[in-house]
Amino acid sequence: MQRMGNVIGLQDGAIAEYKRLHAAVWPGVLAKIADCNIKNYSIYLKEPENLLFAYFEYHGTDFAADSAKMAEDATTQEWWAVCMPLQKPLDTRKEGEWWAGMEEVFHID
Repeated sequence: MQRMGNVIGLQDGAIAEYKRLHAAVWPGVLAKIADCNIKNYSIYLKEPENLLFAYFEYHGTDFAADSAKMAEDATTQEWWAVCMPLQKPLDTRKEGEWWAGMEEVFHID
């Protein structure tokens, strides 16, 4: 299992809509997340900076392949089309990232 953290900004005025959407995530999106070996997924909001922090645990063996499988899913694409305009990617993210990956610097069970 690999713990993963990601961060992204949220557009001004988008907080209420983002919370509304995530209060009732589409069942097909949730199913695809599970199908791609992702568990224990949480998203946190930090105001007033409007930063979203996502944490999840990857239980598969090929994250790139599972990410590609998720990206090919039609329902996930529709969900992203709704959510992505609300998000504001960080200027410092790596090439090809939407949510910026983070380095884990501490963990204890």
